[in-house]
Amino acid sequence: MIVPTGSISPLVAILWVLNVVLDTGGQLAFKAAAGDPAAGDGFARWLYMARRPWIWLGIGCYVVEFLIWIAFLSLLPLSEAILLGSINIVAVMVAGRMLFGEKLTRLRVAGILLVTLGVVIVGIGA
Repeated sequence: MIVPTGSISPLVAILWVLNVVLDTGGQLAFKAAAGDPAAGDGFARWLYMARRPWIWLGIGCYVVEFLIWIAFLSLLPLSEAILLGSINIVAVMVAGRMLFGEKLTRLRVAGILLVTLGVVIVGIGA
């Protein structure tokens, strides 16, 4: 059963938070695997990454996230689910800054704020 617009059940909220955590965790795990300076180049890099736990943690996060996303979609209209899921962009950006020291320039922060504003505007009109 699809939840009507404007009402978020506790189950939907839990699935949403799990989706954000798993998507962010998967992205961070892939970044940790790909950013390892000991990985080398070319095919050797791929072999090195395949033997590291980070890549498998990322894949595991994405498999579980896929199942959570399907459950989430079964409870909300697609247009609302996609808008709620867009917060993952912000979560990944903040976590990337905290864990990998990635730069948050004014332009990037402005872009994220504009994306967030756009999601809010579209959400209000839904």
